[in-house]
Amino acid sequence: MMVNTDYLVPMTEANQNFSRVVRTVDENGLAVILKNNKPRYVVVDFDEYDTISAALQMRKAKIDGVADTLIDENMDALLELAK
Repeated sequence: MMVNTDYLVPMTEANQNFSRVVRTVDENGLAVILKNNKPRYVVVDFDEYDTISAALQMRKAKIDGVADTLIDENMDALLELAK
């Protein structure tokens, strides 16, 4: 995953200066907090979180629907395998 370096905030600085994290989110839409020099946490605006959460729920519903269809279409084979 490519991360813009403008979004990066070291954990130490995030702990000591959380206002920088907030300012980064306000300016860029997100901040990536580094732990041991590796991207570990993402802080996003709450509206963006709502958008991400809704997309994940739609994805889960789609996957559940496909799984249900596959089970329905293959019920005989699944019951035979369960014996």
